Amino acid sequence: MSKLTIQGQPLPNMPWEERPAGERNVMWRCSANPIIPRDLLPTSNSIFNSAVVPFGNGYAGVFRCDDTNRRMVLHVGFSADGLKWNINEQPLRFECDNDEIGKWVYGYDPRVCFIDDRYYVTWCNGYYGPTIGVAWTRDFKTFHQLENAFLPYNRNGVLFPKKINGNFAMLSRPSDTGHTPFGDIFYSESPDMEFWGRHRHVMSPAAFEESAWQCMKIGAGPVPIETSEGWLLFYHGVLRSCNGYVYSFGSALLDLEQPWKPIYRSGPYLISPQKQYELTGDVPNVCFPCAELHDPATGRVAVYYGCADTVTGLAFGYIPEIIEWTRKTSII
Repeated sequence: MSKLTIQGQPLPNMPWEERPAGERNVMWRCSANPIIPRDLLPTSNSIFNSAVVPFGNGYAGVFRCDDTNRRMVLHVGFSADGLKWNINEQPLRFECDNDEIGKWVYGYDPRVCFIDDRYYVTWCNGYYGPTIGVAWTRDFKTFHQLENAFLPYNRNGVLFPKKINGNFAMLSRPSDTGHTPFGDIFYSESPDMEFWGRHRHVMSPAAFEESAWQCMKIGAGPVPIETSEGWLLFYHGVLRSCNGYVYSFGSALLDLEQPWKPIYRSGPYLISPQKQYELTGDVPNVCFPCAELHDPATGRVAVYYGCADTVTGLAFGYIPEIIEWTRKTSII
């Protein structure tokens, strides 16, 4: 691989721990995991599957905080170091010009992506079933809700951080009303963040015999990272085991100009449920990535992931190593 160029905002002080002595894996867990406990708020049953971005002199995020009614609710939070978070006790509520679209039902698994001059939030939004809600903010105080991106049923709406072919671009995973036993990743474009089309297939679940951890369904994770080799995508995959669903995550490299065309796709997982906080919780055996921070100069990346649908963990790695590992282990 020629010298790799990585795009993005410089983050020399991003959350980071060097690879522990004797660690052989391409990614490793933060020693402080879980970095966000389930009960950080007085009303929270769990805090997981959340989005984090650089903001001001620190970081901001939109967090999935299921409350003690077990309602799926979004909250805004801020941090100076990306590790210790102050999450607003009051739930996030969106401003919307359309009462039908703006009526709150539920919201979960948010992502946040900075494009041009604002931060766009996508989340699984309740509208006669799960679909992709879209909103934007500049200050993480006022959030302007737009039209839902797609018809129900859809999940895992993840925007690209720049326009593709002059259009906004999003990955998503068409689904159903329940705990979907299927799921492919698709790509869509929009000229205005309202009307979406040019839908393209990206990836299907792998064959069980080839890569079992991702054989039932897959879905996009954090916002893709632009590199000179392609878009680095972290994505989750699900195995239907004799003991239920198991969520792990791996990596893929997508074509820069045609992101619906995968170049490489990891056969092994990067992170799978192995630690106690990933194995036990409200939904056991889940590692679900939703956000990342990276520093282009050093190649460092930190991936935030939900653990057992209960708490939030952090895993570290080097982007050049992850891309090379993805190439060497690719099942494409």
